Amino acid sequence: MSGPVKGAFRSLGNPNYRIWAGGALVSNVGTWVQRTAQDWLVLTQLTQHNATAVGIVMGLQFGPQLLLLPWTGFAADHFDRRKLLIATQATMGALALGLGLLTVTGHVQLWHVYVFAFLHGSAAAFDAPARQTFVSELVGENDLSNAVALNSTSFNAARMVGPAIAGILIASTGTGWAFLINGASFMAVLGSLSLLRVDDLHRSRRAVRTPGSLLEGFRYVWKRPDLRAIVFMLFLIGTFGLNFPIFISTMSVTVFHAGASQYGLLTSIMAVGTVAGALLAAGREKPRFTLLLGGAAFFGFGLALAAVMPNYALFGAALVIIGISALTFTNATNSLMQLSTEPVMRGRVMAIRLAIALGCTPIGAPIVGWVADTFGPRWALGIGAAGGFAAAIVAIQYLARYRGLRMRADAGRLRFSIDEGELMAGSQQAPTAR
Repeated sequence: MSGPVKGAFRSLGNPNYRIWAGGALVSNVGTWVQRTAQDWLVLTQLTQHNATAVGIVMGLQFGPQLLLLPWTGFAADHFDRRKLLIATQATMGALALGLGLLTVTGHVQLWHVYVFAFLHGSAAAFDAPARQTFVSELVGENDLSNAVALNSTSFNAARMVGPAIAGILIASTGTGWAFLINGASFMAVLGSLSLLRVDDLHRSRRAVRTPGSLLEGFRYVWKRPDLRAIVFMLFLIGTFGLNFPIFISTMSVTVFHAGASQYGLLTSIMAVGTVAGALLAAGREKPRFTLLLGGAAFFGFGLALAAVMPNYALFGAALVIIGISALTFTNATNSLMQLSTEPVMRGRVMAIRLAIALGCTPIGAPIVGWVADTFGPRWALGIGAAGGFAAAIVAIQYLARYRGLRMRADAGRLRFSIDEGELMAGSQQAPTAR
């Protein structure tokens, strides 16, 4: 294996991480099978191509990230993360099986999907910060950035396979079996958690339960200008830009008049870009704030390009650009926030990150869905593009104020300079966790 490739996959040399990664990959495929089938069920079987209903489902599924924020981060910092993951993964698997049985037997109604989406989102709200911070226990601090990137590679490789499988299942057996398969896939990650060598985990010091510790994460982030800027960028892109189920489903069904298999293929095509972006991230030694600026700007450009694509094939090509830029941005925020945050605060900080990135969907998804229904899917993509460009402006303002970003003309060309300095400006001024 060559040097760069070995470096990109170095976390797989850790036995615990290999076990975890194997189970997570199977579960991730199941997750994407269900996500695709759920959107298709709502859009084509339970409603008459109602994008607003899809937005409501997304809002109910991701809303608990914001609603339960003080408790989810607290749980990740104070409880045994491995045991917490066993509980959340088992709960999500049972919910997938329940929705699958309702659908297979022909009893499913739209309100059932709403209820299951909310319950699944509540379990996922506790699962996500624990799962993301558990990575540091698997590999330690030195390989954390690489392991985060490989997790993204796994998730997005599953995005290539899962929607295509879902399309085939929907066309051949119906949406219910897609949910049942996802429920069964949780056995893989539960098995991997039970097989881990617990004594080899890199345990960090647990946070001490003190009065006000639920809100300590908010205070920690507020006193850090770098973290504040990232959170605001995540709000803009998460609220208006990360509404891919709405963008892809409405463009596929109402603009290109595609069937289930073609709809699934579009989601898989975007995953080609996200996997490429994840592998690029895995090869980087350290993420930098300038990477956020580039990721946000190209994300806005990709959505703007997709909005004007005249046919199915060119729209798919634009999705690759969106995939690369979206992964570059989200992965950089994950690594930067974890690496610059004290271990005892990491769960609460990551919960805030996830709440903003995913929990603001209840605000944005219904709005984007209404725009798609009222003005057309291309205008909805334009809203997402505006969110990306606005996030890039936030990054520029932060770099100019705190990192000495300067622009000058040299031989008729614009030149930029920046003080790269430490990983995250302001990290030395971070308050000490109690």
